[in-house]
Amino acid sequence: MLWWALAFFVVAIIAAVLGFGTLASAAATIAQIIFYVALALLVISLFVYLFRGSRSATIA
Repeated sequence: MLWWALAFFVVAIIAAVLGFGTLASAAATIAQIIFYVALALLVISLFVYLFRGSRSATIA
C-alpha cells in the first residue's frame, strides 16, 4: 500500500514541475490519504499482535 502512496507522490512531484497544479494537488491528496490509511492499519495490526500475543493457531 505504501508503494501506491509513493507512486502518487512521484506523480504529484512531476505534475507540479510541469505546471499541472490541479493534478499535482489531487495526486498529493491521494498519496496522503493512502499513507494515513496504511499507518492506521499498521497501528491496528500492532495492537492486535500485542493483545493476542505471539500464540500460533493450531489446527486439530
